Amino acid sequence: MFLHLGEKKSVRHSDIIGIFNYELIKKSKSTKEFIDIMTYEGVLEKVSKDKKIKSFVVAKDKVFLSPISSTTLQKRILNFLSQND
Repeated sequence: MFLHLGEKKSVRHSDIIGIFNYELIKKSKSTKEFIDIMTYEGVLEKVSKDKKIKSFVVAKDKVFLSPISSTTLQKRILNFLSQND
């Protein structure tokens, strides 16, 4: 199954390592450093060019900046998991 991250971008549930609130970047030096490194490595992808970033999703081979809140993305995954029990 896939998780829709906004616009026309989706990622496999099995590839997701973590979903985080984008505001953490402002509060955590180590989180900002992580995002800076991912940018430098070329594995950071902004899902929407026009919308405000609300979350970042760490996947196996990429980090996505999404306009959808981390809470909404997490609820989508939980709904999927509860339907498949």
